[in-house]
Amino acid sequence: MKIYLTLFCLVALTGCRTDANKKEAKETSDQDEVTYMTLSRDDYYNQLYGFWLGECIANWTGLVTEMDKIGNIGEIKTGDFYTREDWGQPDQPSIWGEGVPSDLSPTIDFVFRDSTEIWGSDDDTDIEYMYQHLLFTNKTSILSSKQIRDGWLKYIKSEEENYLWVSNQKAFDLMQEGVLPPETGNPENNEHFEMIDAQLTTEIFGLFAPARPDIALKIASLPIKTTARQESEDISKFYVAMHSLASLVDKGKTMDEKIHWMANQARKVLPNDSYPAKMFDYTKKLYNSGIPWEQTRDSIYVRYQVNQEDGYDITSQDLYCNGCFAAGINYAASLVSLFYGKGDIKQTIKIGALTGWDADNPAATWGGLLGFMIGKTGVEEAFGRKFSNTYNIYRTRQNFPEGGIDTFENMAQKGLTIIDRVVTEEMGGTIDLNKNTWRIPLKR
Repeated sequence: MKIYLTLFCLVALTGCRTDANKKEAKETSDQDEVTYMTLSRDDYYNQLYGFWLGECIANWTGLVTEMDKIGNIGEIKTGDFYTREDWGQPDQPSIWGEGVPSDLSPTIDFVFRDSTEIWGSDDDTDIEYMYQHLLFTNKTSILSSKQIRDGWLKYIKSEEENYLWVSNQKAFDLMQEGVLPPETGNPENNEHFEMIDAQLTTEIFGLFAPARPDIALKIASLPIKTTARQESEDISKFYVAMHSLASLVDKGKTMDEKIHWMANQARKVLPNDSYPAKMFDYTKKLYNSGIPWEQTRDSIYVRYQVNQEDGYDITSQDLYCNGCFAAGINYAASLVSLFYGKGDIKQTIKIGALTGWDADNPAATWGGLLGFMIGKTGVEEAFGRKFSNTYNIYRTRQNFPEGGIDTFENMAQKGLTIIDRVVTEEMGGTIDLNKNTWRIPLKR
């Protein structure tokens, strides 16, 4: 017997709630109960386009301030970090800038590419692009260790500048020596497993499993473990879950309400005794207190980099730039822009670029997620302009077809093909090509 109704249900992470914006069905039998939802492939295409566009805008905007402000491990003084007053002001040199500001923009401002220009790839987008290509060309829902290793070796340059750093570079070195994932992310082999890792290369797997964070975490597991472990692995899982949950939000809610619901659900993937969980709870507490985002950022800096609380001991490791690339501090920084951005893509990117540390990383993550949530048209409306639809993967990678020049339209279409396979093979769902929809089972 089939009973059709409107129902909102999150697998494994939450309970059910109504949502008049989704068509869903409930089927019961003696053995199990399954709740279904229907998603439009046309709408999802627009959203995937928005993901790539939003991520590129945020990535390149964040690069202007990347590593400009990382703290000095002591009492905070004026100028140690940017504030909202610095937006539109002259950019300051990064820690490796040799006294010269970024050449992307003379001022701290958005970086755009119009219809006559081309977006360049960067490490916040190119590994995700590569993983999508590998899933598409291998016609699989789950990449094997060999497929990942062979892909890295084919599409990443072996010589500098290859736009890999810390854990990603070490994993690549290990692959060249014949080591297969997940051993490339094993702390016994990769001492950098906490820095420049899967947190910026695997979020897209959440979009490949819409409304099913359990499936998203399954298909992302090996790519995450390729470069991350322990807390950095948990942080990567949080980002993946957030991207999958974006398809489950109640469309009747405000963007701010949607973001907080998604974040609270994704928080459940973090072990309660871990420093990422405590960072989340601490940042949320400060946000709820009503203090400005700058004060929250400063408090995070003191708590985690100066006082090394909640088990975050990067400072005591005496690393270059005090671990300014580390998953932990950049995760905490990302939460500042997520909460205080309130779901507004422009405000979220602004705060992400000004918060400090590896600024392009958190900015790109949330720019991509919010770009997905509002789609191509929403991104254009938010900024009041049109953008380039063209992407050059050859800026950082190699050996892709068409001379490395791709379009967001083509990239979105490949994403749909991958999701078709995930829906049918991993979720047990169906595709209705006449209506151009997916029917996704939400509970088994």
